[in-house]
Amino acid sequence: MASRCRLLLLGLLVFLLGRLGYYKVHGITVETDNQRVTAREFEGAYLNCRHNAKKQSNARIEWKKVTGSDVSFVYFQDSFVGNFKGRAEILHSSIQIRNVTRKDSGKYRCEISAPSEHGQEAGEIEISLIVFVQPAAPICEVPISAMSGTVVELRCKENEGVPASKYRWYRNGVLLLENPTSWMAKKDRVHYTMNTTSGTLLFNPVSKNDTGEYYCEADNKIGKPQKCPVKRMQVDDLNISGITAAVVIVALIIASCGLGVYYAQNKGYFSKRNSSVREKMSKYKTKAYEKDFKHTKSFVI
Repeated sequence: MASRCRLLLLGLLVFLLGRLGYYKVHGITVETDNQRVTAREFEGAYLNCRHNAKKQSNARIEWKKVTGSDVSFVYFQDSFVGNFKGRAEILHSSIQIRNVTRKDSGKYRCEISAPSEHGQEAGEIEISLIVFVQPAAPICEVPISAMSGTVVELRCKENEGVPASKYRWYRNGVLLLENPTSWMAKKDRVHYTMNTTSGTLLFNPVSKNDTGEYYCEADNKIGKPQKCPVKRMQVDDLNISGITAAVVIVALIIASCGLGVYYAQNKGYFSKRNSSVREKMSKYKTKAYEKDFKHTKSFVI
């Protein structure tokens, strides 16, 4: 029982030291001032790493980028590798990256190793780099027309910003409130729901008062907010009288056609036409038979 308690205490101590950015592996102590580094895109980022290996020990410094299960070199054999060449420099055992991009986001591992009288000693620490990216111009979906009394949803989305953008909607250049108070909603007949995370603006139901010019703005506090082009939504009432008149006209046309057919049948127009067709077909068959008969007769002679 006592040994289990000691193991638990040792595990807790290692966890706390890890959270404080302090590791000791095989005799070399590696520390950092900041395990979570943030930087805006196209600016600089400083990844701090220091150790207690003696200068005369010829300590080897390596930096690696960890992406899931893949590990790639950043700094190896006293030089930077890949796209870090020309835009990063080593400062003692720390690195300064210039002109960071969104692709630089990830986890970086500083590894220190040195020979000693007890063999090879090593230590390491992991640092996260988060590159903030300003939003792109969002794409807005606004219906051109809608019928009052129906449910209408406007959508707004952009996928570039880090962290994810928040959205706000404007109608005729005026900001729509995310959560209008109940008395304002009743006074101004507000019947919409706005989701600033997903970028949707839902009218349930929509009315003629909602007609106007709409645009959406995406903002993540990195750089300037971005907006989509203005789009107009026209809301009209359902034209009951027009629909009724159209139905009546169609019904009258169908009734007129039916009466016409009935009248023609009673007058025998269809029977006269059929008898005329039958008479023409009979004459055609008779002429054809006579031609065949003459041909057969001449052949026999």
